[in-house]
Amino acid sequence: MRRSRQARILATLGPSSSTPDGILALHTAGADVFRLNFSHGSHEDHAARLATIREVERESGRPIGVLMDLQGPKLRVGRFAEGRIELVPGARFRLDLDETPGDARRAPLPHPEIFAALQAGTDLLLDDGKVRLRVDACGPDFADTTVVVGGPLSDRKGVNVPGVVLPISPLTEKDRRDLAFGLELGVDWVALSFVQRPDDLREARALVGDKAWIMAKLEKPSALEHLDEIVALADGVMVARGDLGVEMPPEQVPVLQRRIVRACRAAGKPVVVATQMLESMITAPVPTRAEASDVATAIYDGVDAVMLSAESASGKYPLEAVTIMARIIGQVEADPAWRTGLEATHTEAQANTPDAICCALRRVAGLLEPAATVTYTSSGFTTLRAARERPAAPILALTPQASTARRLALVWGVHPVPFEEVRDVGEMVEHAARASVEAGFARPGDDIVVVAGLPFGQSGTTNLLHVAHID
Repeated sequence: MRRSRQARILATLGPSSSTPDGILALHTAGADVFRLNFSHGSHEDHAARLATIREVERESGRPIGVLMDLQGPKLRVGRFAEGRIELVPGARFRLDLDETPGDARRAPLPHPEIFAALQAGTDLLLDDGKVRLRVDACGPDFADTTVVVGGPLSDRKGVNVPGVVLPISPLTEKDRRDLAFGLELGVDWVALSFVQRPDDLREARALVGDKAWIMAKLEKPSALEHLDEIVALADGVMVARGDLGVEMPPEQVPVLQRRIVRACRAAGKPVVVATQMLESMITAPVPTRAEASDVATAIYDGVDAVMLSAESASGKYPLEAVTIMARIIGQVEADPAWRTGLEATHTEAQANTPDAICCALRRVAGLLEPAATVTYTSSGFTTLRAARERPAAPILALTPQASTARRLALVWGVHPVPFEEVRDVGEMVEHAARASVEAGFARPGDDIVVVAGLPFGQSGTTNLLHVAHID
């Protein structure tokens, strides 16, 4: 199943889209990777969805990636005696560890780690930022605040503490159980929520190892202070604009999105833009013009993938959402200005052999206009470095590892093809030519460009570029 576009689509599965026919329809319409959101659903639900994805993969003949999204810590106020209160601007309001149901003067906040990080002048955002409190005084078990922005507040609403690094792990006990289950199932990507610092990635890596690739979800302002180090430690990055948009002023989010995308492109790490991309399609069969422009902007910036959340998981029009997203991507990539923009935002390669080879690949693809570029890869390294260059020709990633093929399904311009091992350069070129023709990218008389590493099977040895003519 050949994709004619280079950017990928990550679609979340849920009640609206988890039947075998539904998953097949979404994949046929353009979903390249499916997200299993472990904030919702049981282990049995997710196991059934993954089994269906693998069956669709066998039917389609195209590797499909599966990303498990860990819930992460959820910070919430406790309960209220009447279930709901109304906070008035200027009023005093106390938060404490007392579990007694709250009222208009105080509320339980069962998170000592929040109190440990607070200081006078800190802002607290409640209910996705709808209510704002400013801390006047605090201790290890309380915070006295003034209501800056008032409004209704009810049981178990979320709490955000912008600009503060909280002394908590991004992995709760639930996350650890979910992670062990997902890795046993064989997920390809693990999305790590609540990333605040580089050590959060190290903690996750110790648990995940090489069983999956890790995607850091950037939703905390503190993570942006260590952006380059987090990008270096992660296998991919998600611009999680939901929580990021709560903790940052909305006018800053587009600027931060572009900064993150630029950092990932420079490092050659896959980057996904997520949250509210086609939000209105939860209840409407077509997106707003602003939403279409939002998707288009991400594609013009050269992101690897754009994501659908509730639109495909619980909305009324999951198939239409994937379809229109694929159409928007296709329209942008047909615009000559898109390629011009990619060239203008291209960054210099690193001074090493793999990057030198892939930099040459980009130049050769621009001059010779081959039908395809072909990368041989076991770990995915060669293909990632090639994709970083954003070559004009599509990238066929030939790999003997099914897990690598599925992980690469998220990467810009990559068409993963499971393939047998090769023993020498002649066999490699023969297989590359045959795969290019069979996948529908090339015909007899076309040229292809092949990139690989010698000796075969060793990760990180990209050192060969070969131009081949298909007879």
